[in-house]
Amino acid sequence: MERRVVVTGVGAVTPIGIGKEEFFKALKMGKSGIAPIESFNTEGFSSKIAGEVKNWDPTPWIEPREAKKMDRYCQFAVASSNMALEDSGLNLEEIDRNRAGVILGVGMGGLTTYEEQFKVYNEKGARRVSPFLVPMMISNLAAGTVGINFKLGGPNYVVTAACASSTHAIGEAFLKIKNNLCDICFTGGSESTITPTTVAGFASMKALSTRNEEYNIASSPFDKKRDGFVIAEGGAIIVLEELEHALKRGAKIYGEVIGYGATDDAYHMTQPHPDADGASRSMQIALDMAGIEKEKIDYINAHGTSTPFNDRLETKAIKNVFGEHAKNINISSTKSMTGHLLGGAGAVEAVACAMVLTENVIPPTINYQDPDPDCDLNYTPNTAVEKKVNCTLSNSFGFGGQNSTIIIARYGK
Repeated sequence: MERRVVVTGVGAVTPIGIGKEEFFKALKMGKSGIAPIESFNTEGFSSKIAGEVKNWDPTPWIEPREAKKMDRYCQFAVASSNMALEDSGLNLEEIDRNRAGVILGVGMGGLTTYEEQFKVYNEKGARRVSPFLVPMMISNLAAGTVGINFKLGGPNYVVTAACASSTHAIGEAFLKIKNNLCDICFTGGSESTITPTTVAGFASMKALSTRNEEYNIASSPFDKKRDGFVIAEGGAIIVLEELEHALKRGAKIYGEVIGYGATDDAYHMTQPHPDADGASRSMQIALDMAGIEKEKIDYINAHGTSTPFNDRLETKAIKNVFGEHAKNINISSTKSMTGHLLGGAGAVEAVACAMVLTENVIPPTINYQDPDPDCDLNYTPNTAVEKKVNCTLSNSFGFGGQNSTIIIARYGK
């Protein structure tokens, strides 16, 4: 019997809200989480804006002593996993914990800790460096900590594929359950890299928006005036579960993961393929795995970074795959509101897809004011749309030409 995989719990920490209700309410309202950076002095920086998680307090989900041993990106993952566990209604005492895993996506790891401790090393010497530097810095500790906290003995690792990291993680978790390697998987991802060095690095390569004075509209995917992405932080976790396992315990089901595509452009370090080859193949592979006609896709959560190259070529990729049906699909880039969470982006966007299926409301692409002739599809401009959605597709593309697509559909018997 084919094993089916469903979403039974979600949790999120984002610049526009913490928890699924607050997050999705903000998406529906078209709320922007972009503001001037508060975590460090941006004097001398060309880009001074970000999607920060304001007034972050991990202690509702993490003991204060434990939180001090975690980098911020890890706190986001652990807090989101606790939200997702509660939302799922899983009783960990009643499951086979060796058949439950954790697969997360993290792009860059604990850079906040690394930069802080590098400063300590330079100013005070090697003996003053924290013994927690390495475990706080390495990216796999996000998955490791969740596994330790929940005492889960199944597959446990982190996928690192730049901005495609957490979508790949969800896809890999889906395959693990589908192929009978586990029954439950906590998956998604997180990122927190709003640090001086990271922002300086992205700014030096001209990747970031410099619309500092009009930060509310700086993240403007598919708009003619877009000038770069807005860096952001946060994370999200979804609980994937084998269908019969979920039904047996009477779980609430948000949707069913039915397809996953993974490709590489094999073209350039940072630029997407000019024919959108890899992105097109990623979507087609996901559709083929799902075994559905392209006309079944109602909503696409686009990678939509607000960079000149990405938005034009993602539009091209959608046209390549969907042909005339591309015009019928509601597309939106929720990065217009959250900013770009890098390795954590796909996780937050997967939660958005799950909520779209639940609430039948498509979030908008805000800040869409001046249409780009090269981006001529329906990006659900500026205002949410109420519409019954049966099938969603989410794209994530990363430096190195790494592309990932997942399809989450309404669950039906």
